Amino acid sequence: MKNKNYFYEMIPADEMARLQYVPTIPQFLEKLKNEYAALPAVSDMATTYTYAEFYERIGRRRKLINGLGLKKGAKIAVWDRNSVDAMELYLAITSAGYVTVMLPATLQEMQMLGSLKKFDVEAMFVREEFRPMCGKVQVKMLSTKEIADTFTPSAEVRKEDLASIFFTGGTTGMPKGVMLSHGNMMRGAFNGMFMPSSVIGNQRYIAFLPFSHIFGIVRGLLACFFTGSLVYSCEDMKAGIGTLPRIKPTCLVLVPGLCEILLGLTKMYGPQFLGGELKLIIAGAANVPPVLIKAFKELNIRLLGGYGLTESSNLVSGNANVEEYPESVGPAYPEQEYKFVNGELWIKGDHVMMGYYNDPEATAATMEDGWLKTGDLVHEDENGYLYIDGRIKNIIVLKNGENVLPESIEEKFYMNQFVRDCLVKPTSINGDEVIGIEILPRMEMFKDATPETIQKTIQGVVDEINKELPPFARIITMKVRTEDFKRTGSLKVDRRNS
Repeated sequence: MKNKNYFYEMIPADEMARLQYVPTIPQFLEKLKNEYAALPAVSDMATTYTYAEFYERIGRRRKLINGLGLKKGAKIAVWDRNSVDAMELYLAITSAGYVTVMLPATLQEMQMLGSLKKFDVEAMFVREEFRPMCGKVQVKMLSTKEIADTFTPSAEVRKEDLASIFFTGGTTGMPKGVMLSHGNMMRGAFNGMFMPSSVIGNQRYIAFLPFSHIFGIVRGLLACFFTGSLVYSCEDMKAGIGTLPRIKPTCLVLVPGLCEILLGLTKMYGPQFLGGELKLIIAGAANVPPVLIKAFKELNIRLLGGYGLTESSNLVSGNANVEEYPESVGPAYPEQEYKFVNGELWIKGDHVMMGYYNDPEATAATMEDGWLKTGDLVHEDENGYLYIDGRIKNIIVLKNGENVLPESIEEKFYMNQFVRDCLVKPTSINGDEVIGIEILPRMEMFKDATPETIQKTIQGVVDEINKELPPFARIITMKVRTEDFKRTGSLKVDRRNS
């Protein structure tokens, strides 16, 4: 990295001196108790627990877990929404020396059963709402509400011990289980706490993003705890959005799709809908359009983007200078190595996964001598800022042998005020493969406009961008969408099914 102090200088020096990396979750919990005991830690709006109370409850959860008679290292699933129970269970399971598998709340019965089998789960904590789907479950099953009467201390664990398994599409596209150690999770949490402001004990978050997603658990939860922040649970997304005026969050961790929703609601109900104290949004898991950054800036809210993978414990880079570098995902976080191999970003460090669970072939294809092959084509400017050019697996190879990166074209459209989202993909005309695009307009820009006017305006955008593209990569066909794209769990456009 060109400027090694980029991240360390974001936070006041006196606070930075207290925010030291710890390599295991048990050590992390001790740090939280010692540093922030009297500060509020978590809340469901009915009950708020201080860090001392939270620490005690986690220890009581450990007591219950230890009583299950499982060998250390056994896999224990948590099937819940983003509740305080889920927060406590994640930290209790890992600090007791077991491995946590956070199941998505959206799983159907057969998917849930398949996940238990795939990851060799031996016990599961289940939300009562989901229990009717658990009739065929053959592992030990407990309610997420269960907690022991007495406290038991954390187990002895090492930095290298497996802590969690998370679902991912992986860098090669097939669903897998990413194995993350205690050291991985703690490096992710440490990286996540960097942001350009005072951070210790004065931030309020709402846990919007699912804990089954690495961005939700690392940046949306653990990094918040790292700084002694208060995290509100969010068991229902729609209801959670409605709590913004009451909670008055100071910082939110979101995906760009949620940012779009909040922006639309703010335009409808006024800026006070966000609570009046929101200063910062950390966005990730998908492209952050510069138009969105500008729109929030007009509300005096900074929208900061970054880049990461499940395989890297979430964070690889972060951009606190979005006004100057709106198209960049920022410099690489400290304490990691990175290099470019034929344009692909490779990274190495204690944030890189242990491998894919029970999948040595996929692990070997993704990792080489400790280096993680990200699958992303990336370049770096002279100031150390990284730019994502596209995914290797998404490259379109035309009949004439030319390669087209759809993301590099889409990025140009995201700069335009009329485009909310888009998808570049190959299409066929008279047997020849050409480049096509589907565009979802920002309909707020077209009040009372006829479909013909919208079509003409969007076609004008395509014509202007085509002038910047080489002839072989120009857009030949264009469709204006009247319905949203199909989306992934992180609200990205689903390339395979859209």
